[in-house]
Amino acid sequence: TVVRVDKDEVLVDIGYKSEGVIPVSELSIRRSVNPADEVSLGEEIDALVMQKEDAEGRLILSKKRARFELAWKAIEAAAESGEAVNGRVIEVVKGGLILDLGVRGFLPASLVDIRRVQDLEEFTGKELRCKVIELNRSRNNVVLSRRAVLEDERKEMRQAILDRLNPGDVVDGQISNIVDFGAFVDLEGMDGLIHISELSWSHVNHPSEVVSIGDDVRIKVLDIDRDRQRISLGRKQTQEDPW
Repeated sequence: TVVRVDKDEVLVDIGYKSEGVIPVSELSIRRSVNPADEVSLGEEIDALVMQKEDAEGRLILSKKRARFELAWKAIEAAAESGEAVNGRVIEVVKGGLILDLGVRGFLPASLVDIRRVQDLEEFTGKELRCKVIELNRSRNNVVLSRRAVLEDERKEMRQAILDRLNPGDVVDGQISNIVDFGAFVDLEGMDGLIHISELSWSHVNHPSEVVSIGDDVRIKVLDIDRDRQRISLGRKQTQEDPW
């Protein structure tokens, strides 16, 4: 139990003949912390005994190492089962993000999202759900992937969309990408394709002539390939045939 919080150490009562001392460097895996932000008076915390008695006969304890030991067990279990872990972003480093899992976890920039992220700073302080893809206890190395979690969620969403839609349905979506042969429409989590020939009743040289990324469109479901998870859409079918 925390009995005193000073600027360079925290005193705790562990029911021993003398109080335990946690130096500020042993409070958290974050760099330079204020003890008052990490613990509060009367709070019960886990601590690991580092030294039975220092020169003054005091017990030296570590909060960060106790959390580290408990965190490793949880991370190892998650890595084995494929379960996701939650961690808060505490640092933006070259090539990715550092998450606080009780252990420092590295999330490479390429695995932060499904699409490439331009500015990693926007994730600072956010709680992220990730899968453990690499683990090395001897090097205290934990590599994470948030993309794997998002792709799993997307797979479930895609399946739900495929189960819900049928050829002939008229739905609303948003243009998510434009290519030479057509335009992709985001159907709330899954992209369907409007082939260039299905965009307009009149001749179209390039899809960008009739639609732009971000446009809201009303489209008709022409065909669904459930095995390959592909949806063919038509835009002209929702408009009057001028001919």
